[in-house]
Amino acid sequence: MVKKLFTFFINSNLFIALCAVAMVFQTNQLLLNDHININFLFFVFFSTITSYSFHWYLTTGSVIKSPRIEWLKNNRNVYVVLFIIGSAGSIIFFFYLLPHWHWLAISAIITFFYSAPKIPHPLFRSLRKVAIGKTLFLALVWTFVTTILPIHISDQEWKNEFYLFIAHRFFLIYAICMIFDYRDREDDKIAGVQGLIGFMSEKGINWLFYITLSIFAVTTFLLTQYNIPSLYIIILLIPGLLVGILFNFFKHHFTDFYYYFILDGLMAFSSLIMLIPGI
Repeated sequence: MVKKLFTFFINSNLFIALCAVAMVFQTNQLLLNDHININFLFFVFFSTITSYSFHWYLTTGSVIKSPRIEWLKNNRNVYVVLFIIGSAGSIIFFFYLLPHWHWLAISAIITFFYSAPKIPHPLFRSLRKVAIGKTLFLALVWTFVTTILPIHISDQEWKNEFYLFIAHRFFLIYAICMIFDYRDREDDKIAGVQGLIGFMSEKGINWLFYITLSIFAVTTFLLTQYNIPSLYIIILLIPGLLVGILFNFFKHHFTDFYYYFILDGLMAFSSLIMLIPGI
């Protein structure tokens, strides 16, 4: 029973939706003096459920053996139900955030275009030929929703540390997305998706990955100039350190648990640590 509940928790995208909420909460905690907009947290939760349900419903298979794909085949209707629930929740909390509708609309549009190449229509399938930047695009979507949007919605004046934190989060997410892209190279080739990682050599991928993590580390250290406690800086660095250590492991082990729980969880790892009382 516990295993089935855990499988549902991951495969239903509840886990990744909660990760997104935790990352928004961290942005509020670090940059916005705990200016927390509860309606926005709910909007992010439901819109993440909507987006990922849509994306996974359109996923048909993989050359990599994946229990999640098998679960998908037997539970496709679950994504329909979750998509409806997520859409309803997103619409409800959208109206609570109506003064910021244009920013929310931008997030919805860019999120849609990430999954659009999966739609079985020639117009959308043609997007696969220009999807070379899909890893970059996904990292931008996550960064936009979990950092730029909450900053704009708070109506606070932009500060230099905001830009550094945005860069810190983007380069961590981009490094993680690169690992997913590395695993999906064969699937992308079969589907006709021209991803950047598929064009690069092994050496080139390694160089890009470690350069990305280096920029992540530098932008994180620079946050020390803006009165962010040293403990928080250390916590922010931990997921990048773990991703770097585990990089070669992830390149050779494509198990769903490692990717959809460990690797996805590393995006929100520092956020989850900072939720511990007293930290």
